[in-house]
Amino acid sequence: MEAWIADIEFERLSAVVRATKKIFINPLANYIPADWVKTWLRRGRSELALSNWRDPGGWRSMVISYDGNPQKTWDRILVGGGTIPMALRNRKRLAARLIARLIEQVDHDSGHVLCLGAGPGHIITDAMTQTTKHCHATLVDLSSDAFDYGRELARKKGLIDRVRFIQGDVRDVKGMLEDRVDLVKMIGICEYLEDDQVASIAHALRNVMPPGASIVFNSISKRHGTDRFFRRVFGLHMIHRSPRRLQELISPAGFNDFAVFPEPLGVYKVVVGKMTAPANHCPKGIRK
Repeated sequence: MEAWIADIEFERLSAVVRATKKIFINPLANYIPADWVKTWLRRGRSELALSNWRDPGGWRSMVISYDGNPQKTWDRILVGGGTIPMALRNRKRLAARLIARLIEQVDHDSGHVLCLGAGPGHIITDAMTQTTKHCHATLVDLSSDAFDYGRELARKKGLIDRVRFIQGDVRDVKGMLEDRVDLVKMIGICEYLEDDQVASIAHALRNVMPPGASIVFNSISKRHGTDRFFRRVFGLHMIHRSPRRLQELISPAGFNDFAVFPEPLGVYKVVVGKMTAPANHCPKGIRK
């Protein structure tokens, strides 16, 4: 393990628990009638289920998973013992630490971080509290109601004067800002975008990212074993790609020098790339 993440308290599963999930729990969750499960969750007033039914994969469900301490019985089972929520919390911790390190490496005093699909900004505000370097962040999300929560979150962390919120579609990033961007965070959105959308965003970003600027994104694998459950019960249709595939989509825009950082459960891998213009170069440095 890298020394800079050795102190992070990641969540892990024992070999026995992994085997139990693979052999018994995951098949049961995947093939039990979805209507039964939905009825149980509805009667149990599951906040996680209700949030996903309103907005699959939206910011409210992320907050519930990130907090990891729900009140409803069904949510305690899903959030406390589910592999995906555990991996989400691992991804949050890993990405925040990684972004903090990248902020420290910015070669001027006030770095600018652009966060696409940011929700209320848990990861970036965590990262900003882990660095002594003064930086500011622009958070973009479709859900304006995420920003009320986000402003309060930033206020509690003493960052309210260093973050701004823009309501908009991340696919329209080209027209959103003209300021220099030292770092772009795309954690948690690529799994909801088609290939051409990922590539289009990457090409738009090169207009605001100078050579040497970093991009941070993630892949998701089916290692959690419950994709069928999430599709049938929560309406979550995530696109599972390898880090290599995402790099192939992003590198033609001028990104290179990729590095891959997996969280301990192996569900998510956080990937960092550098803008190494000119664009449309011959990709190299692609990592699995």
